[in-house]
Amino acid sequence: MTTQEAVAQPATVAKAVATLPGRRRARWTPWLYLAPALVVLGALLVYPIYQLGLISLLKYTQAQVSGGEPTAFEGFGNYTTLFADDQFWQVLTATLVFAAACVLSTLAVGCALAVLLTRVRALPRLALMLAALGAWATPAVTGSTVWLFLFDPDFGPVNRVLGIGDHSWTYGRYSAFALVLLEVVWCSFPFVMVTVYAGIRAVPSEVLEAAALDGASQWRIWRSVLAPLLRPILVVVTIQSVIWDFKVFTQIYVMTNGGGIAGQNLVLNVYAYQKAFASSQYGLGSAIGVVMLVILLAVTLVYLRLLRRQGEEL
Repeated sequence: MTTQEAVAQPATVAKAVATLPGRRRARWTPWLYLAPALVVLGALLVYPIYQLGLISLLKYTQAQVSGGEPTAFEGFGNYTTLFADDQFWQVLTATLVFAAACVLSTLAVGCALAVLLTRVRALPRLALMLAALGAWATPAVTGSTVWLFLFDPDFGPVNRVLGIGDHSWTYGRYSAFALVLLEVVWCSFPFVMVTVYAGIRAVPSEVLEAAALDGASQWRIWRSVLAPLLRPILVVVTIQSVIWDFKVFTQIYVMTNGGGIAGQNLVLNVYAYQKAFASSQYGLGSAIGVVMLVILLAVTLVYLRLLRRQGEEL
């Protein structure tokens, strides 16, 4: 080893050691900025989830709320009762199918309109954006009431245009679910449309021009160019749509009058409401809420895991 190498080696080691604390500080700096928000979110989420899980393990009915009977610990008794109920499994199946249909329809409509926004001129684009944001800003109760009027068997304009007389869209199980699905998509697609449109505008125009010059169709450009580039954005809107559509309450409750005839249009959120408040079985209703939370977490984690296996950076 030469004299210069002997002198340079300790200096290099000393420099590396000196930079270690700086690297550690840089690693924790983002968490320090996020700490206030994490504390607030923890207070707003952790305690309610804790209470939900606690009540689901108790015998907690109107008698316990009013103080007429002492609260008793039942362990997993509420879950045993819930899983032994055939109606619960029927409602769970209907919820999963309905939520999947809503998510797929919302993503299809939102992405299609996002691509359309990039193809039209400024004035039609502004009109479509304002109309979509108006639908997004409409309260769920108001939107559900408007859709009920549009499809009303006596005074609704849809039946008159289609010439089907006094047909009731909310009488049949599948027609009622389809009507609610249309309303859910109507009030949900603007979020997907605006988010995906912003992502498309961030894609370099040279990439799209090169694909068009190679003779790729619009569908091929979306499938082979835009969709891979927008995958992180599509992950966000998909997870948000799954969460929103899986816990739909207002639209079902308003448009099917609390779950339809004989509960034929019940979903888990309305089913939990009926058990907790209509039947005063708060422990059983909380158990349904815990099951919904577990399902949503499982779906989200599985989806993210599949994407990570494909090598996506989220």
